[in-house]
Amino acid sequence: MNGVVKSVGSLCRSLGRLVEDVGYGLQGRLAYKETLHKSQTLSKYKDSLYPTVKDEVFVAPNASVIGDVTIGKGSSVWYGCVIRGDVNSVTIGEMSNIQDNVMVHVAKHNAAGIPRKTVIGSGVTVGHGATIHAATVEDGSVVGMGAVIMDGAVVEKGAIVAAGSLVVPGTVVKSREVWAGSPAACVRKVIDDEAAAIEQAAVDYSNLGAVHAAENCKTFGEIELDRARRWDRQTRDPDYDLQQGVEREIETRELVPTGYVQTQ
Repeated sequence: MNGVVKSVGSLCRSLGRLVEDVGYGLQGRLAYKETLHKSQTLSKYKDSLYPTVKDEVFVAPNASVIGDVTIGKGSSVWYGCVIRGDVNSVTIGEMSNIQDNVMVHVAKHNAAGIPRKTVIGSGVTVGHGATIHAATVEDGSVVGMGAVIMDGAVVEKGAIVAAGSLVVPGTVVKSREVWAGSPAACVRKVIDDEAAAIEQAAVDYSNLGAVHAAENCKTFGEIELDRARRWDRQTRDPDYDLQQGVEREIETRELVPTGYVQTQ
């Protein structure tokens, strides 16, 4: 049944693009062809490779997930990310967070002549603006903001690559070590408090992704209601209702009968 619903939904979503193509044809040589549909956060490659997204995954509306990409349950792909699985595959495990403006790509041709996919494990944090290219990042590890992980590199389980670091091709970042610098090198071991924080970050980001997913799925009516609430809170003095002897419903801010008991 779920497969039928998904198929019908895909058909409905493609209807808008069909109407656009008809309009393009009617305009003839005066038409401007939109080559990129802004609604396609998930895009296929060569009509055969299409992203696979598991349950409870948040993919930001302006992220781009292209081709042979698999994203595990509870993971999140944040605003401005590009995950491109065109010439090879990208796999992301469960409860991992790929933060804003991260670039993830793969390799078909490189100096070593070895095609390489990208594998990101479960419970991984990839910080804002990082780049992971044809590399492996194992479970429970951290790639800091702006760090670059190059072809064939392996970040082992529970390791940390510090912000701004460059992990050169073929490097193995050992388990539960902190690496920093350009080129990156081991500076110390991961302490227990840091390991616990990495685990908690995976949970926190998964929960935060659910909040953003809900916000991005709001209907027009819900958005307008939010706008009205903000206007009410910005323009109405908190003491006004008390002075007037009135009560308001917590969510809608509508007046309620005197003596009405509101529950949080």
